[in-house]
Amino acid sequence: MSKYEKLLLKILSGTSDTNIGFDELRNFLLTLGFTERMTGGSHHIFHREGIEEIINIQTKESKAKPYQVKQVRAILLKYKLAKHEDES
Repeated sequence: MSKYEKLLLKILSGTSDTNIGFDELRNFLLTLGFTERMTGGSHHIFHREGIEEIINIQTKESKAKPYQVKQVRAILLKYKLAKHEDES
């Protein structure tokens, strides 16, 4: 199982929202085709064509904030982005 698949399962399970690394989540979103725009502060804004919502994540002691992981999970499910790499 790849790192991508492990992280996908971790996010979808909803049991580890407090234990998702910021860099892990950032790279995951980039892998899914999101474009990153950094603000002058600690916020990282992600958007993708065909996705209405924007995703705003920021680090908290090298971890992603739990409520932001929950938002990513909701977008994955809403837009059916939760595919395994080999199904793409």
